[in-house]
Amino acid sequence: MTTDTTSGARLQAPRQREIYVLALKHGSVDVSELARRFDVTTETIRRDLSDLQEQQLLRRVHGGAVLVQHQHHEPMVDARDMQNAAEKLRIGREAIREVPEQGAVVIDSGSTVQRFAEVFPADRHVQVITNSLIVGSTLARRGVSGLTMLGGGVRTNTFAMVDASTVEAVRALRVDVLFISCDGLSFQRGLTTPYRDESLLKRAMIESARRVVALVDQSKFGNDQVFGYAALHEIDVLITDTRVDDDAMTVLAEHGLEVRRA
Repeated sequence: MTTDTTSGARLQAPRQREIYVLALKHGSVDVSELARRFDVTTETIRRDLSDLQEQQLLRRVHGGAVLVQHQHHEPMVDARDMQNAAEKLRIGREAIREVPEQGAVVIDSGSTVQRFAEVFPADRHVQVITNSLIVGSTLARRGVSGLTMLGGGVRTNTFAMVDASTVEAVRALRVDVLFISCDGLSFQRGLTTPYRDESLLKRAMIESARRVVALVDQSKFGNDQVFGYAALHEIDVLITDTRVDDDAMTVLAEHGLEVRRA
Protein backbone atom coordinates (compact mmCIF):
# COMPACT_ATOMS: atom_id res chain seq x y z
CA MET A 1 0.00 0.00 0.00
CA THR A 2 1.29 3.47 -0.83
CA THR A 3 2.72 5.45 2.05
CA ASP A 4 0.72 8.49 3.15
CA THR A 5 2.58 11.72 2.45
CA THR A 6 0.51 14.33 4.25
CA SER A 7 2.67 17.08 5.67
CA GLY A 8 2.04 18.30 9.18
CA ALA A 9 2.25 21.86 7.88
CA ARG A 10 -0.50 24.27 8.81
CA LEU A 11 -0.71 27.51 6.85
CA GLN A 12 -2.29 29.79 9.42
CA ALA A 13 -2.42 33.13 7.54
CA PRO A 14 -3.98 33.77 4.13
CA ARG A 15 -0.83 35.71 3.15
CA GLN A 16 1.36 32.71 3.95
CA ARG A 17 -0.89 30.47 1.87
CA GLU A 18 -0.52 32.79 -1.11
CA ILE A 19 3.25 33.03 -0.62
CA TYR A 20 3.40 29.24 -0.67
CA VAL A 21 1.29 29.08 -3.84
CA LEU A 22 3.65 31.58 -5.51
CA ALA A 23 6.61 29.42 -4.51
CA LEU A 24 4.84 26.37 -5.95
CA LYS A 25 4.36 28.21 -9.22
CA HIS A 26 7.81 29.82 -9.58
CA GLY A 27 10.08 27.67 -7.40
CA SER A 28 11.21 30.67 -5.35
CA VAL A 29 10.01 33.98 -3.92
CA ASP A 30 11.70 37.34 -3.34
CA VAL A 31 11.30 39.33 -0.11
CA SER A 32 11.11 42.76 -1.77
CA GLU A 33 8.63 41.64 -4.41
CA LEU A 34 6.41 40.02 -1.78
CA ALA A 35 6.50 43.16 0.40
CA ARG A 36 5.29 45.24 -2.55
CA ARG A 37 2.67 42.68 -3.54
CA PHE A 38 1.11 42.50 -0.06
CA ASP A 39 1.86 46.11 0.96
CA VAL A 40 3.66 45.08 4.14
CA THR A 41 7.21 45.55 5.43
CA THR A 42 10.07 43.31 4.40
CA GLU A 43 10.42 42.29 8.06
CA THR A 44 6.84 40.98 8.03
CA ILE A 45 7.62 38.95 4.91
CA ARG A 46 10.78 37.56 6.51
CA ARG A 47 8.71 36.37 9.48
CA ASP A 48 6.29 34.69 7.08
CA LEU A 49 9.16 32.96 5.31
CA SER A 50 10.62 31.83 8.63
CA ASP A 51 7.25 30.34 9.59
CA LEU A 52 7.05 28.51 6.27
CA GLN A 53 10.61 27.26 6.73
CA GLU A 54 9.71 25.89 10.18
CA GLN A 55 6.87 23.99 8.49
CA GLN A 56 9.44 22.57 5.99
CA LEU A 57 7.59 24.09 3.04
CA LEU A 58 10.20 26.71 2.05
CA ARG A 59 13.93 27.17 2.69
CA ARG A 60 15.26 30.64 3.44
CA VAL A 61 17.98 31.95 1.13
CA HIS A 62 19.54 35.40 0.75
CA GLY A 63 16.80 37.81 -0.33
CA GLY A 64 13.95 35.29 -0.30
CA ALA A 65 13.14 31.59 -0.13
CA VAL A 66 13.01 28.52 -2.36
CA LEU A 67 10.55 25.65 -2.45
CA VAL A 68 11.50 22.57 -0.43
CA GLN A 69 11.54 19.48 -2.63
CA HIS A 70 10.14 16.33 -0.98
CA GLN A 71 10.39 12.70 -2.01
CA HIS A 72 7.01 11.12 -2.72
CA HIS A 73 5.57 7.82 -3.86
CA GLU A 74 3.08 9.41 -6.24
CA PRO A 75 3.41 12.02 -9.03
CA MET A 76 3.45 15.68 -8.07
CA VAL A 77 0.28 17.47 -9.14
CA ASP A 78 2.03 19.38 -11.93
CA ALA A 79 3.20 16.08 -13.42
CA ARG A 80 -0.35 14.70 -13.19
CA ASP A 81 -1.65 17.83 -14.91
CA MET A 82 0.45 17.04 -17.98
CA GLN A 83 -1.32 13.68 -18.31
CA ASN A 84 -4.47 13.76 -20.48
CA ALA A 85 -4.44 17.57 -20.32
CA ALA A 86 -6.68 18.14 -23.36
CA GLU A 87 -9.29 15.68 -22.08
CA LYS A 88 -9.28 17.27 -18.63
CA LEU A 89 -9.80 20.73 -20.11
CA ARG A 90 -12.79 19.51 -22.12
CA ILE A 91 -14.21 17.92 -18.98
CA GLY A 92 -13.71 21.19 -17.12
CA ARG A 93 -15.52 23.18 -19.78
CA GLU A 94 -18.45 20.77 -19.77
CA ALA A 95 -18.67 21.08 -15.97
CA ILE A 96 -19.43 24.80 -16.30
CA ARG A 97 -23.01 23.76 -17.12
CA GLU A 98 -23.34 22.54 -13.53
CA VAL A 99 -22.29 25.82 -11.88
CA PRO A 100 -25.41 27.48 -10.42
CA GLU A 101 -26.16 31.16 -10.91
CA GLN A 102 -26.10 31.60 -7.13
CA GLY A 103 -25.60 29.51 -4.03
CA ALA A 104 -22.53 27.64 -2.78
CA VAL A 105 -20.23 25.03 -4.28
CA VAL A 106 -17.27 22.98 -3.10
CA ILE A 107 -14.40 22.23 -5.47
CA ASP A 108 -12.15 19.28 -4.61
CA SER A 109 -8.39 19.06 -5.28
CA GLY A 110 -6.72 17.32 -8.21
CA SER A 111 -5.49 17.97 -11.73
CA THR A 112 -8.90 17.56 -13.42
CA VAL A 113 -10.70 20.01 -11.13
CA GLN A 114 -7.72 22.32 -11.53
CA ARG A 115 -8.56 22.51 -15.24
CA PHE A 116 -12.15 23.23 -14.27
CA ALA A 117 -10.95 26.10 -12.05
CA GLU A 118 -9.09 27.58 -15.03
CA VAL A 119 -12.40 28.07 -16.89
CA PHE A 120 -14.69 28.66 -13.90
CA PRO A 121 -17.15 31.49 -14.69
CA ALA A 122 -16.23 34.51 -12.59
CA ASP A 123 -19.62 36.18 -13.18
CA ARG A 124 -21.65 33.70 -11.09
CA HIS A 125 -22.84 34.87 -7.67
CA VAL A 126 -21.71 31.74 -5.86
CA GLN A 127 -19.72 31.05 -2.73
CA VAL A 128 -16.81 28.82 -3.76
CA ILE A 129 -15.12 26.66 -1.13
CA THR A 130 -12.01 24.57 -1.80
CA ASN A 131 -9.28 22.69 0.04
CA SER A 132 -6.81 23.08 -2.84
CA LEU A 133 -4.16 25.80 -2.78
CA ILE A 134 -3.81 25.59 -6.55
CA VAL A 135 -7.55 25.73 -7.24
CA GLY A 136 -7.92 28.62 -4.80
CA SER A 137 -5.06 30.57 -6.36
CA THR A 138 -6.43 29.95 -9.87
CA LEU A 139 -9.92 31.15 -8.90
CA ALA A 140 -8.51 34.23 -7.16
CA ARG A 141 -6.54 35.20 -10.28
CA ARG A 142 -9.74 34.82 -12.33
CA GLY A 143 -11.46 37.32 -10.05
CA VAL A 144 -13.91 34.85 -8.52
CA SER A 145 -15.52 36.56 -5.53
CA GLY A 146 -16.79 34.78 -2.44
CA LEU A 147 -13.81 32.42 -2.34
CA THR A 148 -13.18 30.48 0.89
CA MET A 149 -10.12 28.32 1.57
CA LEU A 150 -10.46 25.38 3.94
CA GLY A 151 -7.61 25.12 6.44
CA GLY A 152 -5.69 22.12 7.69
CA GLY A 153 -2.54 20.11 7.14
CA VAL A 154 -1.05 20.43 3.65
CA ARG A 155 -0.29 17.37 1.53
CA THR A 156 2.76 18.79 -0.20
CA ASN A 157 2.59 16.72 -3.38
CA THR A 158 -1.01 17.73 -4.15
CA PHE A 159 -0.95 21.13 -2.38
CA ALA A 160 -4.28 20.42 -0.70
CA MET A 161 -5.42 20.70 2.90
CA VAL A 162 -6.27 17.20 4.11
CA ASP A 163 -6.56 16.41 7.82
CA ALA A 164 -9.09 16.00 10.63
CA SER A 165 -9.67 19.76 10.95
CA THR A 166 -10.45 19.99 7.23
CA VAL A 167 -12.97 17.17 7.57
CA GLU A 168 -14.56 18.89 10.57
CA ALA A 169 -14.92 22.14 8.62
CA VAL A 170 -16.54 20.36 5.66
CA ARG A 171 -19.02 18.56 7.92
CA ALA A 172 -20.37 21.96 8.99
CA LEU A 173 -21.20 22.86 5.37
CA ARG A 174 -24.32 22.45 3.28
CA VAL A 175 -23.69 23.35 -0.36
CA ASP A 176 -25.59 23.18 -3.62
CA VAL A 177 -23.00 21.41 -5.78
CA LEU A 178 -19.81 19.46 -5.18
CA PHE A 179 -17.26 19.12 -7.99
CA ILE A 180 -15.12 16.13 -7.09
CA SER A 181 -12.37 14.02 -8.68
CA CYS A 182 -10.84 10.64 -7.88
CA ASP A 183 -7.72 8.49 -8.18
CA GLY A 184 -9.73 5.53 -9.40
CA LEU A 185 -13.23 4.56 -10.51
CA SER A 186 -14.51 1.05 -9.83
CA PHE A 187 -17.76 -0.15 -11.39
CA GLN A 188 -18.39 -2.08 -8.16
CA ARG A 189 -17.19 0.37 -5.47
CA GLY A 190 -17.45 3.79 -7.10
CA LEU A 191 -14.86 6.51 -6.50
CA THR A 192 -11.65 5.40 -4.75
CA THR A 193 -8.32 6.72 -3.45
CA PRO A 194 -5.17 5.12 -1.97
CA TYR A 195 -5.30 7.48 1.04
CA ARG A 196 -7.49 7.04 4.09
CA ASP A 197 -7.42 10.73 5.07
CA GLU A 198 -8.48 11.78 1.58
CA SER A 199 -11.30 9.24 1.60
CA LEU A 200 -12.62 10.67 4.87
CA LEU A 201 -12.49 14.22 3.53
CA LYS A 202 -14.09 13.35 0.21
CA ARG A 203 -16.80 11.37 2.02
CA ALA A 204 -17.59 14.44 4.11
CA MET A 205 -17.78 16.51 0.92
CA ILE A 206 -20.24 14.03 -0.61
CA GLU A 207 -22.46 14.23 2.47
CA SER A 208 -22.34 18.05 2.48
CA ALA A 209 -23.69 18.47 -1.07
CA ARG A 210 -27.18 18.44 -2.52
CA ARG A 211 -25.75 17.57 -5.96
CA VAL A 212 -22.53 15.70 -6.77
CA VAL A 213 -20.66 16.19 -10.06
CA ALA A 214 -17.67 13.88 -10.61
CA LEU A 215 -14.95 14.89 -13.09
CA VAL A 216 -13.19 11.68 -14.15
CA ASP A 217 -11.04 11.14 -17.22
CA GLN A 218 -10.90 7.70 -18.85
CA SER A 219 -7.51 6.81 -17.35
CA LYS A 220 -9.17 6.47 -13.90
CA PHE A 221 -11.68 3.83 -15.08
CA GLY A 222 -11.03 0.36 -13.65
CA ASN A 223 -8.43 1.73 -11.23
CA ASP A 224 -9.76 0.33 -7.94
CA GLN A 225 -7.83 1.87 -5.03
CA VAL A 226 -7.88 0.84 -1.36
CA PHE A 227 -10.39 3.31 0.09
CA GLY A 228 -13.81 3.94 -1.43
CA TYR A 229 -15.77 7.08 -0.58
CA ALA A 230 -18.70 7.39 -3.01
CA ALA A 231 -20.90 4.69 -4.52
CA LEU A 232 -21.90 5.28 -8.13
CA HIS A 233 -25.56 5.80 -7.20
CA GLU A 234 -24.51 8.73 -4.98
CA ILE A 235 -23.19 10.65 -8.00
CA ASP A 236 -25.68 12.82 -9.90
CA VAL A 237 -23.52 13.62 -12.94
CA LEU A 238 -20.27 12.04 -14.12
CA ILE A 239 -18.35 13.95 -16.78
CA THR A 240 -15.65 12.04 -18.63
CA ASP A 241 -13.98 12.10 -22.05
CA THR A 242 -14.69 10.54 -25.44
CA ARG A 243 -12.26 7.64 -24.91
CA VAL A 244 -14.80 5.94 -22.62
CA ASP A 245 -16.54 3.19 -24.64
CA ASP A 246 -20.28 2.53 -24.93
CA ASP A 247 -20.14 -0.54 -22.68
CA ALA A 248 -18.75 1.51 -19.80
CA MET A 249 -21.35 4.22 -20.43
CA THR A 250 -24.11 1.59 -20.20
CA VAL A 251 -22.81 0.18 -16.92
CA LEU A 252 -22.63 3.66 -15.40
CA ALA A 253 -26.13 4.54 -16.61
CA GLU A 254 -27.47 1.38 -14.94
CA HIS A 255 -26.46 2.88 -11.61
CA GLY A 256 -28.79 5.82 -12.21
CA LEU A 257 -26.28 8.59 -12.81
CA GLU A 258 -26.15 10.92 -15.79
CA VAL A 259 -22.97 10.41 -17.79
CA ARG A 260 -21.55 12.90 -20.31
CA ARG A 261 -18.58 12.53 -22.63
CA ALA A 262 -16.82 15.81 -23.32
